[in-house]
Amino acid sequence: MGPLVDTAWLAERLGEDDLRVLDVRWYLDPARSGREAWRAGHVPGAVFVDVVDDLSAPGGGRGRAVGRHPWPSSEQVARVMGRAGIGPETQVVAYDDSGGSTAARAWYVLRAHGHDAVAVLDGGLVKWRAEGRPVEGAPPDVRPRDAVARLRPGFVVGKEEMVATHQQRLVLDARAAERYRGEAEPVDPRAGHIPGAKSAPWEDNLEGEPVPVFRSPAELRRRYAALGADRDVPAVYCGSGVTACHDLLALHLAGLSGVLYAGSWSEWSADPTLPAATDPE
Repeated sequence: MGPLVDTAWLAERLGEDDLRVLDVRWYLDPARSGREAWRAGHVPGAVFVDVVDDLSAPGGGRGRAVGRHPWPSSEQVARVMGRAGIGPETQVVAYDDSGGSTAARAWYVLRAHGHDAVAVLDGGLVKWRAEGRPVEGAPPDVRPRDAVARLRPGFVVGKEEMVATHQQRLVLDARAAERYRGEAEPVDPRAGHIPGAKSAPWEDNLEGEPVPVFRSPAELRRRYAALGADRDVPAVYCGSGVTACHDLLALHLAGLSGVLYAGSWSEWSADPTLPAATDPE
């Protein structure tokens, strides 16, 4: 199966032994809690996975040299997968309520560590609820499993590699265009973007109102080909390495590929020795 599933597909398979649903809701607003949202109502059987505690290494935060959401170790990923009941043959479906912007982080982290049987629920909980499908508040009964996670090559680049190569490679910035242009920076130490990067806002991967879903593979391919991703494998970044995974999922849907700059702008902008550009493309 592909990297996206629809709500009908998931509804037909809820409760199957080889299926695990992950609720990956997370909010930049500290007044909102993904865990509390999960407790208030989630897809039946869904396990909550936290972007900060489960899908990021410890030590991140605003203004930190390692960025806000450092890339997790293989040991951490294996521990999280095992606790969530994900074994080698488990089909995983991740969802959120924000167009896949955080669920894509789970999709990318699992794939990067060797678990290909993972997909994102297209339309997420918003579409699920809009269709009148059931939700529950009780935590699921999950049997922990032994999990193995090993980081594959070609999925993540670090700061040193980005510093050395960003001027010679295609770099895509998945943040909103105003943050790319340096007109606004609500979170990180400095405004702007990595010099030479092209703007590729993750929200432009979606279409439809009031429930956004991913554009067709053909539309996504046209979008990313226009940015040069059909000629070069882009390094993709965002604020902290979360919504960049949405672009990476879109690239995959388009039949293309990319690699995540895990530290992203939060890491880059925290280093005063590194340049920040504010010019338009």
